[in-house]
Amino acid sequence: MKPHTTVVLLLLALTLCIMPVLAQDKYLGGSPQISAYIAGTNEFAPGQNATITVVIRNSGTAAVMFTDQGTLPQADLPTTAKLVTVALSSGGAPINITTGPQALGDIASPGITSASFSAKITTDANMGSYTLPLTVQYSYLVNSLANQPASDQVQAVYTPMTITIPLTVIIQPVVQINVLDAETSGLAVGTEGYINLTIQNTGHQDGTGASVILLQHGTSAIIPTDNSVWVGDFPRNGTVTCLYKVSVSGDAQQQTYPVDVVVTYTNSDGNTVTSAIDTVGIPVAGKLTFVVVSPPAVVTQGADSVINVTYRNTGAITAYNAEARLTTYSPLDSADSLAFLGDIPPGGTVTARYAISSDSTATPGTYPLNTEVRYRDQLDNSQVSETFTTPVVVAEPPAPDGLAQFVSPASGGVWQAPVALTIIVLMVIGLGYYALVMKKKK
Repeated sequence: MKPHTTVVLLLLALTLCIMPVLAQDKYLGGSPQISAYIAGTNEFAPGQNATITVVIRNSGTAAVMFTDQGTLPQADLPTTAKLVTVALSSGGAPINITTGPQALGDIASPGITSASFSAKITTDANMGSYTLPLTVQYSYLVNSLANQPASDQVQAVYTPMTITIPLTVIIQPVVQINVLDAETSGLAVGTEGYINLTIQNTGHQDGTGASVILLQHGTSAIIPTDNSVWVGDFPRNGTVTCLYKVSVSGDAQQQTYPVDVVVTYTNSDGNTVTSAIDTVGIPVAGKLTFVVVSPPAVVTQGADSVINVTYRNTGAITAYNAEARLTTYSPLDSADSLAFLGDIPPGGTVTARYAISSDSTATPGTYPLNTEVRYRDQLDNSQVSETFTTPVVVAEPPAPDGLAQFVSPASGGVWQAPVALTIIVLMVIGLGYYALVMKKKK
């Protein structure tokens, strides 16, 4: 190695040995300063489903900063809020908070974050201002590391904190509805009918230009076909009556189904708003059914007959313009299988007449014939009942009149009528001949 190279290396090593140790900046004093407020509107209406978004801000500042203190970096600043958790509660307000506590992690200073809470304003909430307490939990660094010597160990001390921040919400005066009565007409499975609602404004606001709207509740079997009724002014404590046309699903059951009712109106600020939903149950009758209540009809083997069949409406609504159909099969036949029945109220009976012919080879016995009733519901929709049966009896023809018997009390014997008639005729002829002979002798 050359001498000058050795000298350069020695000088470089000496320089490295006398360089000062790199120091770290340290912070002394200070703590997180947490504040919060509601982002967006803080005004809500009774019955409203709301999302309350809360903004959390950390604006803490350190008191003193030391430069060139120690050799280890400071893990956290005393102004950092560590492991922040926030929880919103109702605090006695007519609001149900449905979202639980939320973990937000660390919030450095200056720093900001947010949390959203789902809430339901109770339907009977009174207007006014309410305070919702927001509980914030966190920890922060409290021990001073400013005088930490140049070493490879450091002891950090954290203190937990819990603070409560009041948040203000306002319940607005609104139109609030309550369905007082619900009447139905012609409402059965698979039909169309009417719902007549009586509705009261139980809120603290007078509504103008109001319309009452009927809505399907989820997958309810009741489906509105005319769903909006304009009522105009709807003052506080006022009552309106609204008639709606609805249909009922064909796969529904005989039970009560829900519908939703809302009101759109113009409030005192001139804004068009929609009230909270009021849900009401509507009873639905079962599908209209019929039965045959007349005794089995009788037809004669090999002859034409007219039979009477009496139908009863066993459903809960009137069948309008009903007509019955009878389906025959060999050995029975009908040239006219339709019979007009007219309107049949619930529990009502109507008799139909059918012309039936029986084949001469028909086996005597009972034949169940299919029948059905086609009718119209209250809104003139064509409906048809399920198929059911009516029994028809085929009977043998009666015995001929010539087989009538004549009984002689004297002999105790039985004479057939033709023999007796022959004897009587012969006796008359004999008596006549005897009278003629006697007359000639005179």
